[in-house]
Amino acid sequence: MPDAPTTTSTADSAPNRAMMQRDAASAALGMVVERDEPGIAIVSMRVRDDMTNGFHITHGGLVFTLADTAFAIACNEDDTVTVAAGADITFLKSTVAGQTLTATAVRRTRSGRTGLYDVSVVDEGGEPVAEFRGRSISTNRSHPSVE
Repeated sequence: MPDAPTTTSTADSAPNRAMMQRDAASAALGMVVERDEPGIAIVSMRVRDDMTNGFHITHGGLVFTLADTAFAIACNEDDTVTVAAGADITFLKSTVAGQTLTATAVRRTRSGRTGLYDVSVVDEGGEPVAEFRGRSISTNRSHPSVE
């Protein structure tokens, strides 16, 4: 298994850090957790050549994956496992290998077992790349400990 995504946050968010320590997909993509707080997350990823499509632009599925990772961190605000109930993305600008993308997820509302989170993805110049809206649902399971 690849190493866990790098975490640079000093926030006290043990469930998220534990979750990310088991996240092989985000680690394989080289994601870096910049901020990890209840309801807020910032995750960055440098686009590699193997992350581009046949047009030599960043594969949309990988932009979605970056946004989804930030969403997952932001919505796992407590000891309850929270997962995506659905998500939508709007692509605004293409990017290429060598660029760094940053996804910022923010809770809009959380009520009962459901939540709504917006994620903005920007390039290294702060230009909008995509807007993602995620809908979460909390399960009846607790976060497992890190093994």
